[in-house]
This record gives sequence, structure tokens and C-alpha cells, in this order.
Amino acid sequence: MFRPSGICSGHRMTTAAQILGWCLIIFGFCATTGDGHYLDQFYCGPDNCYELLGVSRESTKQEIAKSYRQLARKYHPDLHHGVEQKQTAEESFKKIATAYEVLKDEESRNDYNYMLDNPQAYYAHFYRYYRRKAKIDVRLVIVVTISIISCIQYVTRWQRYDTAIKYFMSLPKYRNKALEMINQSGSNGVAGSNGKHGRSKLSKAEQKKEHDEQIRKVIENNMDIQGAYAKPEIRDILWIQLFLLPYTIGRYLCWAGRWVWKFNVLKQPYGREEQLYLIRKYMRLTAVQFDSIESDTVEQFLRQQLWIKSNYDRWKVEQENEKKKQMADNPRYKAYRRYMKNHGPGRLTFEE
Repeated sequence: MFRPSGICSGHRMTTAAQILGWCLIIFGFCATTGDGHYLDQFYCGPDNCYELLGVSRESTKQEIAKSYRQLARKYHPDLHHGVEQKQTAEESFKKIATAYEVLKDEESRNDYNYMLDNPQAYYAHFYRYYRRKAKIDVRLVIVVTISIISCIQYVTRWQRYDTAIKYFMSLPKYRNKALEMINQSGSNGVAGSNGKHGRSKLSKAEQKKEHDEQIRKVIENNMDIQGAYAKPEIRDILWIQLFLLPYTIGRYLCWAGRWVWKFNVLKQPYGREEQLYLIRKYMRLTAVQFDSIESDTVEQFLRQQLWIKSNYDRWKVEQENEKKKQMADNPRYKAYRRYMKNHGPGRLTFEE
């Protein structure tokens, strides 16, 4: 098995979270543009339901119903003649009917009053309005949302894994290693199922495709890909994680209790797993980020005994000083410092 020497692992935010974030940004943009006309699609639109019926917020249901009946008789389209008068009466009648539908129901009236008092709560109005219109159970919405996120998680992780495999297939180092393994196993019939006579019947494009499939299979079977590009597992999706949440919490509590008893009370020495955990904790890295570090570097951390806080603090200072020294010797950084000194903030010049 050969381990990759390095691959980017900076996916701190999953694609699912990015999609959700963009959806919220787009929805928020729509909610805050148009000079406040976003709320025009709710209830009575730009009109005030109370004003349409000629009542106030303190009016009772009986007063609202009485006012609606009077206005309905006044603006009923059948009681008007002429095309324009009939059309105007019909529009007024629809507005009055809509206002009455909003105010006759106590729940709808409370939601409408909340919108009048909190016009900036766009998302709350959207949820309240369509929840009542569609009669959707909140539990169903949660189930569907989790399912969609789980599907996106699994698909995007497979895409990342496929990207990593294709990346290593394109590198001569790993491609040649895979070809060497294929040639070594060719005598056992592993190199190709068609044989020499079968391969001779294939076109060049088909032979190349079969050849790439063999290389990919060898890399998949022997490549130790860690971190964000690791091969996805079904247990990593959100649904399974939520299902295993009680077990995960119980396991963590057992682990924490064992840690306190074994290392704080009994003062036993740390094992390799505990040493790596402390190093990762001091570095403030997630498990995925720490797993993407090369094995030789991790072994160097262990040799330096970085699980000891004083050793880690000293190592961190050395790393920062080394980084500063490299930056100081960097010609680009020198030019940048020279520019900031001569033309940076706080300096007025006549050079244009």
C-alpha cells in the first residue's frame, strides 16, 4: 500500500453547507430588495386588511364579519353595470374577500398582526404563511431536509473521492507504481480479462479505457487516502450520525470518564492514541484535518513529545520564528514591506 505524499484538505465547510448558505443568501437578497415589496405576496399584499374592511385591530370577530357583509353587498359585481364599474367592483370584492379570509381565523389574524409588528422578520413570515396554506407538518419538513442534506453529503464525498483518484492517476509517480503492480500480477491473469487475443480486437480508445480502469482499480485498492478526500462511508452521512447520536454521546461519556480515571486519578502514562489526541487538541485541528497530515510528520511530532504542553509551546514558538525568518528572506515579502514603508497607510506623497 502506498500513501499519497500530500493533497489539499481545506474543506472545512462541506458542499452541503455551502449550498445551504447560498440558498439563504439568495433568499435574503430577495427578501431585502424591491423597496420592501417582498411582503406583497402575503395576506392582503400592499394593502392593510383592517383598512380594507374598515375595522381596527381591536375589533371583534362579529364586528369584522358584519363589516365584511356590508362591503360584500356594496361591491358585489352582479350589482354593478357597465364594464369599467363591474371590473372595479370585482377587484374591490376580491380584496375584501381576501382580507376577511385573513381576519376571520384567529390563527391567521395573529400571524398577520405579527407581520405588521415585525415587518423585518421575513423568514418567520414566509414560514408562518406557507405552513398554514400548505398544512405541512414540521416533522415532515425536518425529515425531508435531513434526507436532502444526507444525499448531498454522500454524492459530494464521492465526487471528492473520484477527484482524488483521478488526480493520482494523472501523477507519473503513482501511475508508474500502479503499472508496475499490474505487470507483476499480469502472469496471474489479473492484468486483463480479455487476454492478448481479446485485446487485439479492441480499438485504441477501448484499450486505453480498459488500461485506465486497471490503473484506477489498483490505485483504489492500494492508495491510503486520508482526510476530506477519503473514500466515503455510509456512516458519515447526517441521517446515520443522527441515528447513532445516543451511542456517540454514550461512547464519549465513557471515554471522558476513562480518561479522568486513568490519567488524572491513577496518573498512568499516555498511550499512542492519547498522545496523538493531545497533539491534535493543542493544534486545534479536526480529526479529518489531522488525518491528512503525512505519517512521517506525525511520527516526528511523537518523537518531539508534543503531547507535553511545554514541548508543544516551545515547538510552536520555533515554528512561528521559522515562518517569520522565511518571510523575511522572501523577496516578495521584502518588496511588500518596502512598499508599505514608503507608500503605505499614514504616508502622504505627491507621486502619481
